[in-house]
Amino acid sequence: MFRLQGSKVLAVDMTGDAVKAKNGSMVAYDGQMDFKKLSGGGEGIRGMVTRRITGEQMTLMEVKGHGTCWFADRASEINLVALQGDKLYVESSNLLATDSGLRTGTSFTGVRGASQGNGLFTTTIEGHGQAALMSDGPAVVLRVSAQYPLTVDPGAYIAHQGNLRQSFQSGVTFRTFMGEGGGEAFQIRFEGDGLVYVQPSERNTIAGDV
Repeated sequence: MFRLQGSKVLAVDMTGDAVKAKNGSMVAYDGQMDFKKLSGGGEGIRGMVTRRITGEQMTLMEVKGHGTCWFADRASEINLVALQGDKLYVESSNLLATDSGLRTGTSFTGVRGASQGNGLFTTTIEGHGQAALMSDGPAVVLRVSAQYPLTVDPGAYIAHQGNLRQSFQSGVTFRTFMGEGGGEAFQIRFEGDGLVYVQPSERNTIAGDV
């Protein structure tokens, strides 16, 4: 149902089913489509309440109908992730769309969310189906294993999946060495077995130039 047209446009073919997508990301459609704005970033009261408490802005819309709908957002690169009953953790600003076989919710992430100014919750996606993630530049998928833990700049982090443990540590970056850093730099360390998605560009954070 999900397919890419180029690297920056998502085409979704629908036969009466529905998808959830970032509000305002529809760029064209053919056939008959109905659009409905959804409240909150997760399903049910918990998703709405946690978004409200943390101040995260994640407005979704539901698109349902027969035909093809095209989605894009600020010329961001789009990456398709297929889930087979597992769970994907993704920054809300990097989520473009999910199909009807997936459930969205929220998860507590502690220091990382606070360091980025994105609240203390991140978005979870689980079930069977496809999700479309956005990145500033082509995303890179990095494997984490028991022998090879991974440390990631929080500004470049997009998502992760698998049996991974997160820890948070302060550290230095190349910007710090060049005399361009300011404040305390946070890093995310992943251990276990899974995949981490990163983008080749850093979003601004309030924890210094990380």
